[in-house]
Amino acid sequence: MKLIIAIIRPHTLEAVKDALGAVGVQGLTISEVQGFGRQKGQSEIYRGAEYQISFLPKVRIDVAVDDSLKDQAVEAIQSTASSGKIGDGKIFVLNLEEALRIRTGEAGEAAL
Repeated sequence: MKLIIAIIRPHTLEAVKDALGAVGVQGLTISEVQGFGRQKGQSEIYRGAEYQISFLPKVRIDVAVDDSLKDQAVEAIQSTASSGKIGDGKIFVLNLEEALRIRTGEAGEAAL
């Protein structure tokens, strides 16, 4: 099993959710997060005064998938969230040692 963590722009969330559903992903968890990468924030002008925003709003998606779905899920996120501009985000894939469904006690891939 794999845990896929994706940090994306907030406005791409619905399209990414739909793309993951189309490849067979059953569920996901999202969190609103803030951060910066190579772009180091951005400058904004408010009432004529310029100020620097250090942390930009992003969305973190956590998806646990079977090994056979990993490549399709990563491709779905990448193709949907990519605009070709700096700040599109990152995708991390980690090994997931164990999963347990609390309600039924199912373990492993059956818990996904």
